[in-house]
Amino acid sequence: MSPRSNDDAQERDLVDEAADPVGTAETTADLSETAATAGAATTAGAAEVTGTAEATGAAGAVGTDPAAPPGERRGSARSRVLQLAACAVALAVAMTAGAVVLGNRHGDDTSTVSSAPGLNPELLAGGSLASGISALQSHLKAQPKDSGGWATLGMAYVEQARTNGDPSRYPQAQRALERSLKLTPDNDPALAGRAALAAARHEFPEALTYAEKALDENAFNERALSVRVDALVELGRYKEAAKAADEADSRRPGVPVFTRYAYVRELRGDIGTARRVLKQALSGATAPGDIAYVAGSLGQLSWREGDYEVALKYYEQALRADGTYLPALEGRARAQAANGDRGAAIRGMEEVVARFPLPGPLVVLGELYEARDGEEDPAKARDQYALVNAWTSLARANGVNADLDTALAAADHGDRKAALRAARAEWERRHTVHTADALAWALHVNGRDDEALAHARRATATGYRDATFLYHRGMIERATGHEKEARASLSSALELNPGFSPVGAKQAEKALTALGGAR
Repeated sequence: MSPRSNDDAQERDLVDEAADPVGTAETTADLSETAATAGAATTAGAAEVTGTAEATGAAGAVGTDPAAPPGERRGSARSRVLQLAACAVALAVAMTAGAVVLGNRHGDDTSTVSSAPGLNPELLAGGSLASGISALQSHLKAQPKDSGGWATLGMAYVEQARTNGDPSRYPQAQRALERSLKLTPDNDPALAGRAALAAARHEFPEALTYAEKALDENAFNERALSVRVDALVELGRYKEAAKAADEADSRRPGVPVFTRYAYVRELRGDIGTARRVLKQALSGATAPGDIAYVAGSLGQLSWREGDYEVALKYYEQALRADGTYLPALEGRARAQAANGDRGAAIRGMEEVVARFPLPGPLVVLGELYEARDGEEDPAKARDQYALVNAWTSLARANGVNADLDTALAAADHGDRKAALRAARAEWERRHTVHTADALAWALHVNGRDDEALAHARRATATGYRDATFLYHRGMIERATGHEKEARASLSSALELNPGFSPVGAKQAEKALTALGGAR
């Protein structure tokens, strides 16, 4: 076969692959096998397991009780493997069917697309990602040499993976973007798409490299400007991120840049500026996706500040614009829980994880079950934590670095040693407030509080206001004998956001009482 014929065949394969909207059977089978392997690791001991779970490093990370007697763990091995396999099937079905279920609530397409990630206008014109992808597929069948079309399709897959919680789309995105670059080397849309893909996979040095390459070709590429800010933030290079946000604002002011500008200010503790910029962005937003994105960001900011009624109003505004918008659905459930409406919170979070079973919502739902403590709730909670393992394995299999998710979930609900390994690995890659907090907490649950304290203090050093960070710091200060500081940190956590976690808030209150009450 000639090189040209081989290229044509690859293009046809890519278009045919793009036309497969789900890939349910393969995803389900792969995920079931992964979860079964992870289940074996969980019950029989990770050191004795090889294969997928060992390769991914996810074996036994979440949902395991390391204190259980070895005989009890071995005795429950068969049932646990079957349970995790069933969870994996549910996860695969939820990931692949979620777009269909959510889309049918407002017609025959998937959710409205936000322009926040810098998607191309042609993807937004039809009002939905599904219709945009369908149009691109038809176009590329007729015009397989269109490098711009391949770049747009690649970015569409990145967005689809993000909105649907399905990392299996990332390899498809990479192939489409590589095809674009092969057809037209150094075209800035594809370079910016590679930057966005790397950021979505949590490969932030690579994301920064591709963003800079795209900006060398086109200094006004909105996606590249936005991803450059994201990458610098996620690498913990906050001063450079602030400078990049200012530069992006001067070149391409708009919703994608405004939201990043606001977050950079929030990380520095400048809540007033963050809120003002987001309100300005919301007042100028017209596309439903933009309204949902910005209103959801304002809801999240209000929730972190403990203003649940305001948060709920913003989440409702986001959902009026796009009833399928995941961050607003999840945020509303969190705010309902914090506001005392546990029943609505559980129903809302069950809806979220049934369609988008991501680690954050899975852990929150598990903790809501724990807090309710009905007869079947402990088993329900364990099922949610087991699904975190399945998602982590699937994410890793598709090139996503999931160490931060693994560390946070496993520290509270699984294998503490696995949590520490994951946190250390993530800390070696990047020094952010979030990785500092995750490492501090993983060290704490492993009894290494003296080492944890420096990281806990670093997590709160920029001025970023997060009740979970303050709670973690307070518990570590208490464990190291710094009782005065512990009282101040725990009091601050509960004053800032008293409903920050269904389980953590109760632990903070209990610890504060033991210390003699609030400061």
